[in-house]
Amino acid sequence: MFLGIEIGGTKLQLGVSDGRGTHLVAIERRDVDARRGSAGILENIEAVGTALLQKYKLQGIGIGFGGPVNSATGIVTKSHQVDGWDDFPLVRWCQESFQLPAVMGNDCDVAALAEARLGAGRGSRSLLYVTVGTGVGGGLVIEGKVHGSGRPAVAEIGHLRPGLHDDRPEMTVESHCSGWGIAATALARISGEVSRRLEVLSEGVTPAHRQQILQRMALVAETEREYIADLLQRCEQDPERLTAKIIAQAAQDGNDIARDVYLHATQVLGWAIAQTITLVAPEVVVVGGGVSLAGDQLFFEPLAEQIERYVFPALRGSYRLLPAELGELTVVHGALALAANSEK
Repeated sequence: MFLGIEIGGTKLQLGVSDGRGTHLVAIERRDVDARRGSAGILENIEAVGTALLQKYKLQGIGIGFGGPVNSATGIVTKSHQVDGWDDFPLVRWCQESFQLPAVMGNDCDVAALAEARLGAGRGSRSLLYVTVGTGVGGGLVIEGKVHGSGRPAVAEIGHLRPGLHDDRPEMTVESHCSGWGIAATALARISGEVSRRLEVLSEGVTPAHRQQILQRMALVAETEREYIADLLQRCEQDPERLTAKIIAQAAQDGNDIARDVYLHATQVLGWAIAQTITLVAPEVVVVGGGVSLAGDQLFFEPLAEQIERYVFPALRGSYRLLPAELGELTVVHGALALAANSEK
């Protein structure tokens, strides 16, 4: 039996299994209190892990960490959500705390391993995993192994820059497609930073035609106001409470602004996935995360269209696009698989 640990910005999960299937003999979840920093998370890991160790005969520990790590040295580079993780020797800490061998990977990398071995990509030789939630991350598995595990980062699809003008670190795919990116785009529409524009009228437009255009402008403006009012009502008139989930529901209910926002997100994400397919030609592309739960019509169908639009034509039809299967336990299963694999 092995212990799999997922360390995220909002949740901590510890699971026990043999690392070969999806059945967990135990699973424990704790909320992360970011105010307590890494110390609070380590305290929970020690308490819950000790209790599990007393109940089960554990052989090793696998860790999926929500942030950049050096898996070769077992050191966390940093966390973007919780303070106190900079250059922290997490693998050594686990070994000393539990007297067991331990291994670590980035959470997206181990999630990719789980989906390749146990989830949507089982049986495939190469898999690209993309998670679209609070952030956008990726992992690449080739012949059953995480690619680039000894590098500072790999398959970080969310940090691609979707244009030559996007020359600052924050101008990324993630800023368009993540949950907060979708909410920010909708807020821009509400505040008027982004608006529809009529093409410049050419000279010689007849008065009747001009009046028709002006009437159309008024109609569009009125409709936009209705869509904006709908979004504000859904977040109780507090724009800071607007989320990708709320926007997805509005889009499904016919709100055109919400639909446009999701279409933009799937276009940018489709472009990014297409570039990655063009470079590494995976057999399977698995997409998970909270934003992907918006459904086929709003998310997966337009995403598939955009991937085909941008991918190298020779690779069209050479891959399968699939939703993730393992849900909120993907990282735990991946951490367990990582631990089991290290025993071989």
